[in-house]
Amino acid sequence: MKCKRHICLILVIFQVILLSGCVLKNNLENTDDLEMRTEENIDNGPESGGELVVPISYRIMLNPLLKSDKFMYNFNKLIFEGLFDIDSAFKVNNVLAESYDFDSDGMILNIKLKSNVKWHDGEELTSDDVKFTIDTIKYAMTNSSLAGNLADIIVSSDSLKYLKEVSVIDKYNLKLTFDRAHGDVLEGLAFPIIPKHAFQTGKDIKTAYANALKKDNYKPIGTGPYKEIEINKLRNITLEIFQDYWQAKPYISKIIGKTLKDEELAVTSFETGQTDLATSIGVDWEKYAQNKKVEIYEYASNRYEFLGFNFRDGIFTGEKGKALRKAIAYAIDRQSIIQKVYLGHATRNDVPIHPESWLLSDEANSYGYNLNKARQIIVSAGWKDVDGDGFFEDADGNKLTIRLTTNSFNDLRRETANIIAENLTDLGINVIKEYNENIQEDLTEEAKASQWESMMQKLTTGSFEMVLLGWDLSYIPNLSFAFHSSQIEGGLNFIGYNNEKMDELLLRAQNTFRPEDKKKIYEEIQDLIIDELPYVSLYFVNSSILTNSKVYGEISPTEINMYNKITEWYIPKALQQENNSEE
Repeated sequence: MKCKRHICLILVIFQVILLSGCVLKNNLENTDDLEMRTEENIDNGPESGGELVVPISYRIMLNPLLKSDKFMYNFNKLIFEGLFDIDSAFKVNNVLAESYDFDSDGMILNIKLKSNVKWHDGEELTSDDVKFTIDTIKYAMTNSSLAGNLADIIVSSDSLKYLKEVSVIDKYNLKLTFDRAHGDVLEGLAFPIIPKHAFQTGKDIKTAYANALKKDNYKPIGTGPYKEIEINKLRNITLEIFQDYWQAKPYISKIIGKTLKDEELAVTSFETGQTDLATSIGVDWEKYAQNKKVEIYEYASNRYEFLGFNFRDGIFTGEKGKALRKAIAYAIDRQSIIQKVYLGHATRNDVPIHPESWLLSDEANSYGYNLNKARQIIVSAGWKDVDGDGFFEDADGNKLTIRLTTNSFNDLRRETANIIAENLTDLGINVIKEYNENIQEDLTEEAKASQWESMMQKLTTGSFEMVLLGWDLSYIPNLSFAFHSSQIEGGLNFIGYNNEKMDELLLRAQNTFRPEDKKKIYEEIQDLIIDELPYVSLYFVNSSILTNSKVYGEISPTEINMYNKITEWYIPKALQQENNSEE
């Protein structure tokens, strides 16, 4: 999803440090020159040149194998590449891998590398580099002092856990042998590849591993479209086009990473014209929608919000409990929540699978808002409003009452919980709010931590009935953490959901290496989720990036890559010249 000038721009997310009206006017609201340029049709198509200034972390981490924040992770993707990458539909695409095939029922993966790839220092990419990268990661994984430093993209993968051996066949071919077939092998191999020759100077391989895992004074040598030419650790990093890049070279000549303390400062820096790009960090970005010096590109993030039911509680068990869960799903006006709380910046979905995912089934949106249908389900399940007070009672005259909890220091979640409580009250359920329903101003971090700890205690002890929460889902499709019975004790299946068919489907999904088989299995998983409703899926929260309107091209950010299709971005000559003259 993306918004471009001349289109009615969708609202955008931001909580920022406020600047003076004079600064904002001079930097973002002064649009006369830009309007004149637009009328003169300055965009003549892709043109080479210009520079892009982007935010990066104050703590520079150029080693792509180590943990970093999202700014450095995305910045490093300009320098480094992996065997595979994940596209906006969460499909695996070949990058440094020319081709691959599976043998031995998925236990062997044969990979052929592209033969025209060079490192930034001119050396050629070979199978030895891939083996060295994997061996370095495996070495770190077995060392307690190093394992905690590995990048999230590596930690989130199970592929290396099941990898027994990497064998180099020849310069461009290698074989990976696993001790079991694994459904997410390719997704798990999307981490960056590093050059062996840059780290191993002698025969001591462990010293080479240690060199490759250094945090400081790391010289980034990758195969990506940009290479590092200057580092000022306190201020910025400058990248320029890698002229021997194996794919089409980028149009933008230089990318400058400007070190900033946090996301709020990054927004301020964008507003004052010091950077050309910022990421959204809230839900109110409408103020930029009419500004012709700002372009807004919106997309569904991996942040998934849901309503969970405690299956240890009798009210949600059995066929009557299932009917109650379905009635609740129909009674919640999710679209109203999206508009009122998220200002339209969320994407409805009935399953915890990303709205753009290739695995999403056609039945993924089945529960639209239908209060009459919800009431019919409640009545059919045996509840009646006997005394006419607007609330349903059971056969013993007990009022249908449900306790709802959430972390109310999260403003968005608190307001969502209030609307859900109102929706369920309209249905005829007496909702007890086990959270502070009012705005809590000036909450300290200690108070927030205490509130969160208290709620976690309720979840781990099963002392709740219905909970509003969210997850940051991985790009690797594996729902076992929330739905498999093995995760009830000590895992994230805190609702206590136990279904043999679900366990069997999740196991099959993790054991198949054929995409067509995985697609069919995930359709069955989604059908079961929609029928069983262990959770009411609410929506995926949208994110966005803001760019200076001088930047044109195929700008299509994803949760996985802020700079997706960076080689197709460009700055028209007239705006390159203006930028230089202003400097």
